[in-house]
Amino acid sequence: MSGALIAYQKPAGAVLAVLMLAASASAQVGGSSFSATTPAGQVAAENCTVKYIRRVNVPAEVEGKVLDLPVEEGTTVNEGDVMAVIDDTAASLALELKLAEEKEAMLNAANEVNLKDARNSEELAKAEAESFRELYQKGATPYYEMKKKVLEAVRATLRIDLAEMQKKIAEAQYVAKRSERQIAEFEKKRRNILAPFAGYIEFRSAQLGEWVQPGSPIATLVQLDRVRVEGDVSALDFGGLIHAGTPVRVRVSVSSDSEEAVEVMGKIGFVSSEIDLRKRYRVWVDIDNQKNSQGGWLIKPGMQAEIIFE
Repeated sequence: MSGALIAYQKPAGAVLAVLMLAASASAQVGGSSFSATTPAGQVAAENCTVKYIRRVNVPAEVEGKVLDLPVEEGTTVNEGDVMAVIDDTAASLALELKLAEEKEAMLNAANEVNLKDARNSEELAKAEAESFRELYQKGATPYYEMKKKVLEAVRATLRIDLAEMQKKIAEAQYVAKRSERQIAEFEKKRRNILAPFAGYIEFRSAQLGEWVQPGSPIATLVQLDRVRVEGDVSALDFGGLIHAGTPVRVRVSVSSDSEEAVEVMGKIGFVSSEIDLRKRYRVWVDIDNQKNSQGGWLIKPGMQAEIIFE
């Protein structure tokens, strides 16, 4: 029995070894998504490269002449820094006009003189109407005089309603003028082209004194403090094991020496739902960049990298 068992087990082991070698050869020849050079127990995505997370051509929002251009190629800017200033003379004058109109509307909205006058007039008209009603009852004044005073009292009440309505209209006009002033301020601010995020000026398109149109590119701004590493993963072999949040070790080659590399721990941020013709899907992980001894960024877009799943 023992000999038969051994004789049975040996072919099984040999078949398993052959199958493993064939699978390994197939992976190398067929373009598997994992590198064969990683240590045992580790797999790595292939075709991994470093890319930008954000790369934006910052545009002009209005037309006009570029009066100030404080950035050059290679300049590092913070979020909200001024990248360019477009002539804002007309916008400044329009803002001053809207400020004056808003102040006028505010004064009209706060004015209660007409309303107070209407209330005083109503009180006087009612007193006169009451007096003429008593005189009429005594026969000291004709009916039409008494009726006239009564109607004048009613008219005074209507004047209060009119004054209240005019005050509400003035308040609404003040809100409209305030909105117009805010629009004028916005139009003036649009003349200052601000950096949408902290980054590095990769390319400057505009020139000082140049006339630009809405949408004309001012400069290309890229983010370098955080970069993205993308790679391909086999959808058939490991599709169910790799998902967003999977811990990985990212290894970026920063020079021609393969031994000199930067390693950063991270997590998979995205797994594509689309499989390409080679039965692979795309994954990426965002990592924090590092600076070298000269103050420049160590990891740059275009560098080769590895995403190692441990």
